[in-house]
Amino acid sequence: MFRGIFACGFKEYLFTRSSAVVEKIRMAALQQIVENNQRAQALIDSMQGELNSLQKAIVARKKKELARENEELTKEVEAALAQLIQLELKNGKRQIPVPGLVRGMCTKVPLPSEIAIPPALSAATLAPTKEVKGAKEKKPKEKKTAIEKVVATAEAPVDVSRLDMRVGKIVEVGRHPDADSLYLEKIDCGEGILRTVVSGLVKFIPLDEMQNRMVVVLCNLKPAKMRGVTSEAMVMCASTPEKVEVLSPPPGAVPGDLVHCEGYSRQPDAQLNPKKKVFETCAPDLMTNGDLVACYKGASLHVPGKGPIVSQTLKNVNVK
Repeated sequence: MFRGIFACGFKEYLFTRSSAVVEKIRMAALQQIVENNQRAQALIDSMQGELNSLQKAIVARKKKELARENEELTKEVEAALAQLIQLELKNGKRQIPVPGLVRGMCTKVPLPSEIAIPPALSAATLAPTKEVKGAKEKKPKEKKTAIEKVVATAEAPVDVSRLDMRVGKIVEVGRHPDADSLYLEKIDCGEGILRTVVSGLVKFIPLDEMQNRMVVVLCNLKPAKMRGVTSEAMVMCASTPEKVEVLSPPPGAVPGDLVHCEGYSRQPDAQLNPKKKVFETCAPDLMTNGDLVACYKGASLHVPGKGPIVSQTLKNVNVK
């Protein structure tokens, strides 16, 4: 009987011990699984961090590349704009600033109608204030537009290339009604309309020699009134204090033919700015040579393919 009791107890002991071992093994396995999951999660987090860093680096590099391309394209556009303006000036196109678009492709200057007025500014606030007696009105400073800045930057050197000299024909001439020493001329410069020109040539050239005469005309001077009549150009002459001769175009020249100067690329201003004194700077170097040819710094003035511009008898004298 005792032996049977002992056997039963031993079996129960073995069962309890084996259960403990199994539980221990199970817990160890669970612990291993948890650790494996933690290592896997850490690896995933690390890879995610590296991926995010890589994406940021790619985005930053792409932004730099796009910014660089943008800058290069902007420079190309500005260079093309400057070249376009020079070509238009060369062909006598007047530059008119365009409101709204300025230097830079994505920049826009708002028009007055596009500027929103804050609600706080009432009509009374916006109404003009009364002038203070004796106070001087301050004029707002005019800001240069982008096109004007480009024109100023790309402005050509001051030389004969900026003078728009053309062949013209006097189709009508008479005395100025208010000045005995002035002729009043209508000159065909090949533009479809006649230019009115006032010239102080009465004392030097008879009226009949002026009629239907081929001449060289400086066309881009700023129009100016002379005794009440606006003169739109100037007839070029070889001149001394005692004698003046109208310069003659070459045989075969027709109204509108452009006058060039050897060694200078013709790029005339649309209109000469009197403040910059372009013609006044060039004038001392405009002279006839020993062969009667009109020159600038010794380089002859001519109509390409037709011949030089000449005086009749005056050598080595100023042209004006």
